[in-house]
This record gives sequence, C-alpha cells and structure tokens, in this order.
Amino acid sequence: MEAALLSLAAKAGLERDELLAAMPEMSEEAFDPELKMMATIHEAAGGHFVAVKGAPEAVLEHIVSVASPDGAAGLSEVERAAWRERSAELAGRGLRVLALAAKRARAAGEPVYGELTLLGLVGLQDPPRRDVAGAIAACRQAGIRVIMATGDHAVTAQQVAEAVGLGVQDRELVVDGRDLPPLDAMSASERERFLSAGIFARVSPKQKLDLIALHQGAGDVVAMTGDGVNDAPALTKADIGVAMGQRGSQVAREAADMVLRDDAFASIVAAIGQGRVIFANIRKFIVYLLSCNLSEIMVVGLASLSGMPLPILPLQILYLNLVTDVFPAFALGAGEGEADVMERPPRNPKEPLLARRHWITIVSFGAAITASTLAAFYLAMTLLEMDPEQAVTIAFLTLALSQLWNVFNMRERGTGFLRNEITRNLYVWAAIAWCLALTVGAVYMPGLADILSLSPPDMEGWMLAVGLSLVPWLLGQLAKLGPRKKRATGNVAEG
Repeated sequence: MEAALLSLAAKAGLERDELLAAMPEMSEEAFDPELKMMATIHEAAGGHFVAVKGAPEAVLEHIVSVASPDGAAGLSEVERAAWRERSAELAGRGLRVLALAAKRARAAGEPVYGELTLLGLVGLQDPPRRDVAGAIAACRQAGIRVIMATGDHAVTAQQVAEAVGLGVQDRELVVDGRDLPPLDAMSASERERFLSAGIFARVSPKQKLDLIALHQGAGDVVAMTGDGVNDAPALTKADIGVAMGQRGSQVAREAADMVLRDDAFASIVAAIGQGRVIFANIRKFIVYLLSCNLSEIMVVGLASLSGMPLPILPLQILYLNLVTDVFPAFALGAGEGEADVMERPPRNPKEPLLARRHWITIVSFGAAITASTLAAFYLAMTLLEMDPEQAVTIAFLTLALSQLWNVFNMRERGTGFLRNEITRNLYVWAAIAWCLALTVGAVYMPGLADILSLSPPDMEGWMLAVGLSLVPWLLGQLAKLGPRKKRATGNVAEG
C-alpha cells in the first residue's frame, strides 16, 4: 500500500526525498486499529505540517474543510455525506479506499487528528491471486469453511469475496466491525448470526480474537492467517496460526505455527491435503504392524493353550519382526495417498488415532493370519505327514507370506482392487520383493536356516504355505468391497 502511494505521488511529480528535505519528519503516530488512522508530523514554515491517512469513514469524522486550488473550503454535512458516497462507490468497484488529509499546526501539543483538511480519496486495486478461487473451492469440497475477516470497507470485502467464489449474495451476511459486540456481550441469537456470517469488515485485532473464540466455542478447529503485528494475538489464539513469509512481519511469523514462504492461500490447502495423507499413512502403518504382531502372539498363545507343539520359534518371530514387518510398514508410511483425499469430510478432532473400527480391523486381520498359520501347521503334520521341524517351516512361511500380502489389505474401503494407493506405491513393491528374498533366503541359506531351525520344503509344502497365506488377503479384499462409509466429522473453520 505504501509503495502504491509513493508510485502515485511520483507520477504527479512529487518525490519523497525532496519533500522530506523541505519538511523533515519529526514524529509518527502509528496506525491505531481503533481509530483506523495514522499520521506523520513534519517541520514546516510557521509551525508543523500533519499528514493523515486512514479509513474514509474515520478520517471524515475529523474533517472541517476540503482542499481546493484556491485554498480550503468549509465542509457541510451534505458535502460530508457526498464524500462518503464517493468512498462507497470506489469500494463497490473492489478498491481499497483511503482518505488523505492534512493540517497546519502551530503548536506541538495540538491534537493530531483535530480540524483536518480533506485532500481526497485514493482507490487502491488489490485483486486476489488467481489461484484463490480454486483453493476456496477445494476447501469447500474438503468440508472446510473459509471466513473473511478484513479491515477493508464492507462493500470492498463483498466484492473481493464474490470474486474469489465465497458466494455471498445476501449483504446481511457481511458484518461490519461496528456492529460486532464483545464476545461476552453477545446474545444467543447474535452468536448464531455471527457464526453463520462469512465476511467481517472493518474488524479490529480484538474482534478477531473474539471471532476465533466464538468459533472455537462452537467446536470448530480454527486456522487464522495474518501478516501484521496486530495479528500476532489472533495467530497465537487460533488452533493453527498461519503467517505470511514474504510480506508478513517478524512478530507475526514468530507467533504463527506455520509460515507460508510464497504467501499463497493455495499453499494452505496443499498443506491440508498433505496432512491428511500423512495422518492416513500413520494409521495404515500402525494397523499393519499391530495386526501382524497380534497374529504372532495369537499363533503362539493358541498353540500353547491347545497343547500343540509351537508352530513358530522365538528366533523365527524375531526374524519376522525385523524383515516382514518393518519394510512394508515403512513403505506404507511413504504413500502418496488417494487422489480424492480433499473430497472427504474432515476427521472429528476428538477421534483417537485408532478408533473402534481400526481395532476391529486389527483383530480381524490378526485372527485371519493366525488361523491360516495354524491350519498350515496342522495340515503339514497330518495331511502331508511332515515331522515337527518341517511343519514349523511351513508355519513360518505361511505366517511370513500372510503378513506380506496383508499390506494390500491396508487400502481404503471402496477403492479400486487393482488401482489404489497401495498398488501405486512403488515402495510397497520394492519392500515385498526384498522381504520375499529374505524369507526364501532364511530357508535355503545353510547358516541362516540352521540358526532359525528351518529346512527347505518340497513342492507340496510350498503350495500349502502359499495357498493358505493368500486366505487372509482374500478375506481382506472381500471386506473392502462396497462404498466408503461416511463418518461423523468435526467442524473446521478457516479465516
């Protein structure tokens, strides 16, 4: 904004350095969010020169005359209303409007903002970035509500909102900061109205804090974006404070949880998408590991309770934990996620990392792997008449292969059988190939096979192990049929 004003002055032949040489700056009245004005005081012949700029409605309240080529003329209430209409007209064109005023002060103690002479209005064009409309549409698909809270005029705010696709048509939904009471003074109907409003204009830093508290009290997760020093308290209070990295102040960046290096709203949307993918990958990682580890516990536990010989030995379990569990789990953690991740509703913020449905999945997959392993061990000793050591090898192979195929059961319900986030993950295929090599090596490498008490099986043994290892995978794929179930979600609001 300051750069635009300097550029405008330069086009009129006014250079800042020359003006400061003629009228050196003595002091500055910083912008006051409550007054919505700022001023600089300069040395001038016969006293001081005061230059003021700010919101038109605020500056016009202190105007007593209007500058003209012949000097300053008095300002009537009718003319003051006409200037307000001119300001509204500029704002209606989507411009950010400033009023410029000045006065000559003879004494240093005179009120800075008293008895000003209006110099004119300036309309600043600050169009939204081209990617904002698409980003807001993506938020809407993802169940995220975008709220505009700005210091601009209400008409300007509405024009910008419509330009970026917020879709606000009813002007009653645009709340002026003058009509926004303190949070503790709001009635129930006012709270409901302000919760449904999508645009807030001429809001102060304190009012931003109240809006954040209002939405948090309604159960919303609030992300707040800001760039100025005055935004720091709101950035701190929000669940997620987002500061601008390029034009943002140092104070705002230090108060924020996240800093945008490109100052693009679309980067926030991209971060939300990546966050959803990461969270989903963590869940897949945990569900996979727990279901595999639970199967090992259940295999040993059930065999002991039933009086059967141990189908798998301690060193073999340790080997499986180091091989078949770790690499596929890491591969799941590196997945890129489904393409429709931003078309799903937000997760309920009160939902734990593993909900009831995840524990059911863990127990179900663990039980399926356990049943296949015990069945392979039993059939190896009875149907194939193997000795216990050979039967242990079949159980070991069945358990190892079942856990490897179990990685494909981690796909989302309702996704494609052949094309999904698991099959598109190249790390998963690399992990499976590596783990297959290590599993086969454990059986056929003489030194390693002796340590693990394994012996190479015949063709019938391999067919039994591979066939039964596919049963948990087949059951898991059948369970993934049908559309994805809708889950209850929490509210998310972003301002």
